[in-house]
Amino acid sequence: MYKRFTYTILAVSFLVVWIWAAIEPLHFDDWLLENILVFITLPIIFFTHKRFEFSILSYLLITLFMMLHVIGSHYTYAEVPWGVTLGELLGADRNMYDRLVHLLFGVLLVYPIREIFIRTVKISGFWAYFVPFMIVSALSGIYEVIEWGAAEVVDPEAGIAFLGSQGDIWDAQKDMLLAKVGALWTLGVVWVFRRVHFNAPL
Repeated sequence: MYKRFTYTILAVSFLVVWIWAAIEPLHFDDWLLENILVFITLPIIFFTHKRFEFSILSYLLITLFMMLHVIGSHYTYAEVPWGVTLGELLGADRNMYDRLVHLLFGVLLVYPIREIFIRTVKISGFWAYFVPFMIVSALSGIYEVIEWGAAEVVDPEAGIAFLGSQGDIWDAQKDMLLAKVGALWTLGVVWVFRRVHFNAPL
């Protein structure tokens, strides 16, 4: 009962954010491109739920990341208002929302990925940290390649908005580095927590 209530809260919360983001997005073509991730990921999670049920923490982390992603799809990552404020705080001359989300890609998603491998492949010890880190690294690189490919084949304006490089030729490399840093941070927290609480899950 408690799990079902929690799942409902998470689903409704995401749906509210998604509906808001779908109403008059700044660039519709970019919104559509960004939401390919949503249209692929959520059905997979839904239809595999009975075969593999994540922990509540993992569902929470996934939901938070997807919310951040659809917020970026509404404005485009390079034009999210909060990103300008973040850039000013960090002394950067660019919108930092995309950097934040790439960092949080690692922070938020490495734990669910770790959970998948621990429970299905039964990895443990060093490999329970190394494999999820490498998966996050690979996924961040694959996403950058997909961004580049989409930017090449779609409408130029939508492609530039989707790419979100803001004139930085090293944007992809920096984004991938931030995802790795985020994943390392979360894995470090998990390692410390498990050292303190030996019976901690995962």
